[in-house]
This record gives sequence, structure tokens and C-alpha cells, in this order.
Amino acid sequence: MNTLAHSSPIETPAPPGNAVEIVQTLTPTLAARAAEFDASDTFVAENYALLREAGLVEIGVPRELGGGGAEVAELAEMLRVMAHACSSTALAFSMHTHQVAIPAWRWRHQKVAAVEPLLKRIAGEKLILLSSGGSDWIGGSGVAEKVEGGYRVSARKVFTSGANAGDILMTGAICQAEDGSQSVIHFGAPMKADAVKIIDTWKALGMRGTGSNDVVLEDLFVPDAGVAFSRKAGEWHPVFQVIATTAFPLIYAVYLGVAESARDIAIHLAKKKQPNENALNLAGRMDTSLRAARLAHEWMVKVTERNAPSAESVNDIMIGRSLVAEHAIKTVELALELAGGAGFYRSNGLEQRFRDIQGARFHPLQQGPQARYAGAMALGQPVNCIF
Repeated sequence: MNTLAHSSPIETPAPPGNAVEIVQTLTPTLAARAAEFDASDTFVAENYALLREAGLVEIGVPRELGGGGAEVAELAEMLRVMAHACSSTALAFSMHTHQVAIPAWRWRHQKVAAVEPLLKRIAGEKLILLSSGGSDWIGGSGVAEKVEGGYRVSARKVFTSGANAGDILMTGAICQAEDGSQSVIHFGAPMKADAVKIIDTWKALGMRGTGSNDVVLEDLFVPDAGVAFSRKAGEWHPVFQVIATTAFPLIYAVYLGVAESARDIAIHLAKKKQPNENALNLAGRMDTSLRAARLAHEWMVKVTERNAPSAESVNDIMIGRSLVAEHAIKTVELALELAGGAGFYRSNGLEQRFRDIQGARFHPLQQGPQARYAGAMALGQPVNCIF
């Protein structure tokens, strides 16, 4: 699997224009490489280098701190456009993008000064942040043992998209007190540390170029000063309300882009034949599903723009997440059916998008927990431990 070497900071400024305009100049190159990365299970390292050079690594950092100042709506549109060209690049990069957007939001709206050094480093050094996704959801994972001056952490973090390109893994581990209670400490693990290892596990159905390998922390020392915050394990925390409200419109912008590109391919293939009643029906159902996915995603972005993370905003975001997933998957299924036998050939691109869209099923909150959360909200029941 390809890896991306850690390079020295690039001093050239980002090209003029916003994040969407920048990524539009890159999509021909990203699209030309996509099938090869998918066919070979190879991480999109060259694409990460391209994004870094174009100024997109720091595009979500506030301008006052040296970045591009893009907020969630612009970042989501950037990722949607990117996904048309290369699903894997967009999904992997969404993990970095949301890890930047979260401290940027906290700096802008909560005046959290503690995140400022990280944001300045992202802008100045073009650092790539990693997210270990489901490994570090509300329940937490890994073990943090309290020692003098800090913690010793051992953990295995799965689904770490872009692991080979990363500089810092934003992660956590569970610390058990003498009374049996558990808390989760959150920290950044430097990927160059000797105690951090990448295990090449990513041989998957879809999103094959994301390089979502396991990252193993073997007795990593985390100083007390390196702990960003701690929380009770297995319960929602206000910071996780910020995370959920900010991250998921970005991640699901990718799946919307995959569905849109599948629709475009299917229409192109269908127009090569004389349309019959069945084709008209399939095309209409496909576009109806796609419109539903778009409306749901627009709703997610609007929820984020309220700038009021809460249990209610989590519910709204997760309802939107489920609707985008359901209708994006349905769109691609109908696209494959509309294309007919031509869609079965890898060379036409639908087969890859059919596999890639399946990833929309697996991010939290998945179908069962999301329904329970929404039901509890509707009936006035506690949601603090539903995840």
C-alpha cells in the first residue's frame, strides 16, 4: 500500500478562490486516477499530496489563524464535488476536514482558546488529522492507565481513513477508576511516535482507496497536558454534540456526491438506447430518491448553521444522516438497474459507485440506535446513553 511521506511545510499560499473553486480544478486529475486506486486497493496518497499543495488541508482553519476560513456549508460542497471524481479521496479527506471544522467551530462560537495552537499548526505545517471513527464513538475504546505525569495508552483503532498520510490521530481511551467508574480521555496521538503503528488491514468491499487501516497504540505515553478533555464513558458529552452536529453533514456530503455521479453515469448509458416505459419509470424513481437525499443533506447543513449543538441538534442531524443514506443507496441501486447490463461493467464506473455507496450504512448513528434516539426524543425519554 502506498504511503505519503511527511514533508516539510509548503510555503506557497493557496490558489485564489474558495474551497469549491479549488477542488473543481483538481477533479480531472482525481477522476483519472480513481479506478486504478480502487482496482489495486491502494491508498490515494498522490491525491492527498495534490490536496495539500492546493491549500485544501488548511482551508477550514479560520482566516485569523492562517487558514482559508471555509465553514461547514462550503466544506460540504467541496467534498460533494470531490466525490464525483473520487469517492475514496473525498471520504478519507472528510475525516481530516471534520477534525479541523470541529475546533474551528469551537474557536469561533465558543471562544475556546485551547484549540488555537492546533489550528495554527494545521495552517502553518499543513498537518493531516485523522479520525478513528467508530472506534472512538460514545462508548470509547482502548485502555488508558494513569501513571505519574500522564497516562499509558494501549488501543487498536479501526477504520482510520487516510492513516498512512496522517500526522496526528485525534483519539481517546478508557480510564478505569478504583471505584470501577470509567472515563474517556481525549488526546492527539502523533503518528510518527514509536508507540504508534499502522496495520495494513484495509481490503474492503468499497471505498478501497481510503486506506482505512487499523492504528495500534502500544504503551503510548500521553502527558497530562496532552489531554484535551475527559468525559464519562458511554454517555453523550457536550463536546460530542458539537462533533456530531459538525461532522456528519461533511461525511454525508461525500455519499450524496457518489449518488449524484451514479445518476449521471446511468443517464448517459440509458440515453444510448431508445427509452421505454420501464426506463422512464426507473429514471423518475432514481431522480426522486436523489432529490430526497439532497433535501435531507441541505437540512443537515441548516441544522449545523444554527450554531447550537444540543441533544435536539444531534437528533435532527442523525435523522438527516439516515435519510441521506437511505435515499443515496436507493439512487445508486436504481441507477444500476436503469443502466442495465452496461452498468455491470467496471469500465463504466457504476459498479464501483454501487460498492462505495454501501459505506453510508456504517457510520453512527446506525439505523437501530438512530431510531431509538429519535423515538426517545419524541416521547420525552432520556437520550444520554443512546448511541
